[in-house]
Amino acid sequence: MTEKLPLVVIVGRPNVGKSSLFNRLTGSRRSIVTDEPGITRDRIYGRAEWEGKTFEVVDTGGIVPGEKAAIPQEILRQARVAIESADRLLLVVDARAGVTPLDSELAEVLRRTGKTFLVVANKVDTPQQEPLTAPFYKLAPEVLAISAEHSLGVDVLLDTITKDFPKTEGEATEEPVQVAIIGRPNVGKSTLLNRLVGEERAIVSPEPGTTRDSVDTLLRRGEKSYRFVDTAGIRRKGKTKLLAEKLSVVLARKSLERADVALLIADASQGVSAGDATIAGYAQQSGRSVIVAMNKWDLALEAAREKAGRESQHGQQGSRQGRKPGAQRIRASIADPQRLAQEYERLVRQRFKFLDYAPVVFLSALTGERTGKLFALIDHVAEARKRRIPTGELNRWLSEVDLDRGTSPMARRVKIYYITQASSAPPTFVLFTNQKKRLHFSYERFLENQLRAKFDFLGTPIRFLQRLKEK
Repeated sequence: MTEKLPLVVIVGRPNVGKSSLFNRLTGSRRSIVTDEPGITRDRIYGRAEWEGKTFEVVDTGGIVPGEKAAIPQEILRQARVAIESADRLLLVVDARAGVTPLDSELAEVLRRTGKTFLVVANKVDTPQQEPLTAPFYKLAPEVLAISAEHSLGVDVLLDTITKDFPKTEGEATEEPVQVAIIGRPNVGKSTLLNRLVGEERAIVSPEPGTTRDSVDTLLRRGEKSYRFVDTAGIRRKGKTKLLAEKLSVVLARKSLERADVALLIADASQGVSAGDATIAGYAQQSGRSVIVAMNKWDLALEAAREKAGRESQHGQQGSRQGRKPGAQRIRASIADPQRLAQEYERLVRQRFKFLDYAPVVFLSALTGERTGKLFALIDHVAEARKRRIPTGELNRWLSEVDLDRGTSPMARRVKIYYITQASSAPPTFVLFTNQKKRLHFSYERFLENQLRAKFDFLGTPIRFLQRLKEK
């Protein structure tokens, strides 16, 4: 196991350029950058490298220590968690604005930790503006002028940050399983992330849209590593009005594109909505492997019990009037939660017909019920995604398939002479056929079902390419 990387934590009041600096150091567009203050709320983790030295960078939310509202207080608490584990602290300030009371207050907060910190005076775009940094020396003995937007002074900042960091060149890095947690706003994505990693990594609030950035969390469990990405709740385009929310949706879909497995969260207490189906469509189109997690199963069970009680009471009244009780099936399901889950799963699969290959799990992120089973399922699905079947074995399977059973509006009877796997993640197969145009989707579905019956491709989509017969 590799040693823990040095941790650099970026703090500062809202809208001083913390996210721009984070993106500059990590060479990414992970944090949202706009003129609207308060965009970053959670701790955003990224990895940076400078002169053979690798380190982690954390972008914290804009801190306002005196705020009493729930989310600003939670931002401050999240920032303090990062500060406690920091190896380097960067207090980012706006050089053009001068020293504000909030800058001074944040500097005092950092001093009380007993850790030294560096003041990074951002938005110094020309050498002529460097005198603007002079007032900030009263906050800390070391002040560096930079322009995160134009990358001016960033090389000097990196030299200063990493001067005591160890070299990491040539060190083998394990590639973790990338898991994107996706779903509508307020279905429990952040709660599930916190449950899986065993700490409060993401802000949890009953206010929809609390998560705006995609929050990375690297977790090692036994010999395996996972990188969970808690994405912003994806709304339909018509429901997304603020610029920050629109950017959040874009970043959520980008996070989906770089994942191996999409963990699609839906609210079991509300059922599957049209919005859930839209997001499932994004996952299916992206070619990610998918696990459907019906969260808040405890609330769904409670609602079912209440309904059974009402139906039971109604049934007793009906039986006294000579009618058959209408709650017998519901009471039987409540008595057997496994049976109720099976009935519920049938409803889920009706709404997600195009994800019939995805396993469905019922859990409660809040209580932890059944969440422990997710890791084994993620491992299974991630492994199936990378599975390769030897060409000989594929063609032996093909020789056993009754191709005439497949329904197709094709004029010519379908013959498949040869099959080979072109790639994995997702598994993609090349078919050599007697057809002059692409096979009908219903016939491809038949082949896919036959392939899944023989080989374990749980949770992963399957693609077919076809070599057409020349006319």
